[in-house]
Amino acid sequence: MPNNLFDEFFQAEARMFLLATIRIALAEDGSDLTSQGLFTDSDMAQAMIVAKQQTVVAGLPIIPLVLEFGGQECQVHLNVDDGETVSAGTMVAAIQGPASQLLKAERVMLNFLCHLSGIANLTAQYVQALKGTKTTLLDTRKTLPGLRFPEKYAVLAGGGKNHRLTLSDMLMLKDNHIDRAGSITEAVRQLQTVHSPCPPIEVECRTLEEVEEACKCDIKRIMLDNMDAETARTALSMVPEAIETEISGNVSLETIHDIAEIGPDFISVGKLTHSAPSSDFSMQFVPLR
Repeated sequence: MPNNLFDEFFQAEARMFLLATIRIALAEDGSDLTSQGLFTDSDMAQAMIVAKQQTVVAGLPIIPLVLEFGGQECQVHLNVDDGETVSAGTMVAAIQGPASQLLKAERVMLNFLCHLSGIANLTAQYVQALKGTKTTLLDTRKTLPGLRFPEKYAVLAGGGKNHRLTLSDMLMLKDNHIDRAGSITEAVRQLQTVHSPCPPIEVECRTLEEVEEACKCDIKRIMLDNMDAETARTALSMVPEAIETEISGNVSLETIHDIAEIGPDFISVGKLTHSAPSSDFSMQFVPLR
């Protein structure tokens, strides 16, 4: 997957949030007094970033963005594209620049790369588990505060798809909305009255009775929330083809294929972002050529 996915994704608001997060991450570290005490601005170094395990890669284009905040120009060569699977020992990037600048940026660059690659790697495993079914894998909004856009980008790099990036991308009626409004029908009516044109509406259904009511409304998608397999199968048979279907809740790598065989259009998995183990990368200095 070429790195132009990164440029396409991180535009406008998404890029603004990413740069703000990088700035905060560097500020959290404060001044690198160790490196400042050992090296001058003219002490140049060359480093390579190496994968220490087999993993899907995501977040490499963040490396030059982090280094740009150092004030001096660094040379960065990315050896692989985001979305590629690399083996342990693969050099994924080479960097040359002031030693103090590379060391100040090291942990921030690696934190992004390890975390996002971990998400992409787990996502790829879920995508593989869905092979042979018609179901599309979605992420959720269960992301770390401030990292919504990078984490959802990593899902794309791993082969998954994004469920709404923000609350305005799709209007989702969840249990609290429905209970407060009084009914699914009334909640949909209010949304379509207030918003003109009204964005697509998704309704979270907990029971077959709610599915029956939602099917009578002008909505885009029905989510079956935490239903057992037998109930979900019955619910899906009730939904007309014009309405998309999604299953969410208690989905794992071990169960996702069987759930997909029931026939939903989408399965959303919070674990992709809130429970992905980080991939392992390191930065090593090498002799200057």
